[in-house]
Parts: sequence; structure tokens; C-alpha cells
Amino acid sequence: MGNIYTSGEYLETTGQTWHSQDSPWKASQIFRIISKNDIHPKNIAEIGCGAGRILEELSKQSYLADVQFEGYDISSQAIELCKKIDSKNCNFSCSDLLGEENAQRHFDTLLVIDVFEHVPDYIGFVEKCRKKADYKIYHIPIDLSVSSVLRNSFIPVGGVFPGGRSHLHYFTDDWALATLRETGHEIIDYFYTSGSFGLFWQHPSIKLAIANGPRWLFSKFSVPFSARCFGGYSLLVLAK
Repeated sequence: MGNIYTSGEYLETTGQTWHSQDSPWKASQIFRIISKNDIHPKNIAEIGCGAGRILEELSKQSYLADVQFEGYDISSQAIELCKKIDSKNCNFSCSDLLGEENAQRHFDTLLVIDVFEHVPDYIGFVEKCRKKADYKIYHIPIDLSVSSVLRNSFIPVGGVFPGGRSHLHYFTDDWALATLRETGHEIIDYFYTSGSFGLFWQHPSIKLAIANGPRWLFSKFSVPFSARCFGGYSLLVLAK
């Protein structure tokens, strides 16, 4: 797992941004599930925090004004980006939250946002995450769909996956939820998020606009069906 994230390759692939431009939208979805379920954490940690923008955005919410935020990432390049964040209640560490050096750390809420699809042993990873906090919030891309299978979108071209993706595992909605349940999680709440719609103006393209037509139409009848046919969705899951 560590090579592309610690070598600087991932930073270069993302145009020196670590996808931080998507963070305000992701933070809004996370805040939605926290407030919807009336959770009042004293501290929130994020594993694989990248540039730290999700925690920065959450720290701006008055609902979370008294929360201490801690971000962890194994990449020194990512943590270097975090130094640009000017927030007294956000701290960042270049270390493995699940490693021996942090064995005694435990949090009210742990954020695992678009992470475990990158990890070779994702089952072992998720099992360790479960023990790190009372509440866990996972954001999991639903990459497996009828459209993605027909397009062979998981086959790298010239050694590079479409869009510079570095996912090692691909999930349907049911598979993602089953993974959490099988690793001892209790699912409290979940809902679908759609980066194809919510982040369209961050990543506009004619191809995406065309794909969003049927995706939007079928979502009016059933979001799960739209996700399974056309992709473009993720699951945001709150678990214990």
C-alpha cells in the first residue's frame, strides 16, 4: 500500500492536490450523517486524511465547534499539505493510526473516507478500524456496476487505470455493507452519495454529462438500481 503514497507518485497523479478539491462536498455529506444521527463527539480522527481538507471543513461547523480533530496519514507529502491548514483544533500526524505507535489511541468517531478500497488486506484493515473508535464513518465507492463491467473499466491501459485510480478492490453496495457486518460492525445508518452529480462542476466533461442523464432519470425511481446499472455513487455508512 505504502509505495505510491509515500513516494510522491500519488501526489503527482492528483496534480499536487491529493483530491482536496473534493473535500468540501465530502465533508458536507459526513456532517449530514453526524447531525442526522445526533452524534456529539468530543474528538474525531481521520485515517488516510490526505491534505486534511475534510477535517478543516468539518471544524468550521458550529455544531462541531468544541471537537478536537486529528488526521493521520502515512504520506509525508500529504502531511506537508496539511500544514497549510490554520485551525487551532486540527492536528495532523505522519504515522499509521493502526500501527504499534498508536496502539493506545481511541476516539469517539473515526473517519475512513475512500480508503479501504486502496488497502491490500482490506478485511484486516476494517477489523482494526472497528476497534479504534465508538463510531465509524466509512465512505465507500460503489465501483461495480453493469456499466463498469461492460466497459472493462477495471483493466489498466498502459499500466494506468482510468482517471489515475489506484483502487485495489471494487464493491457493490451489498458487498460493502456485508464487509462491514462480517468484520463485526453494527450498521446504524447509511445513504448513497453521488460524486457524479455533487462534484460535476469540479470535474466537468461531456462524457460525464451524458452519463448523468440516465443516472439521474433512474435515480428518481430507485437510487440503488441506478447505482447498480450506471455507477457514479458511493455509500456513506455510520457504524458502531
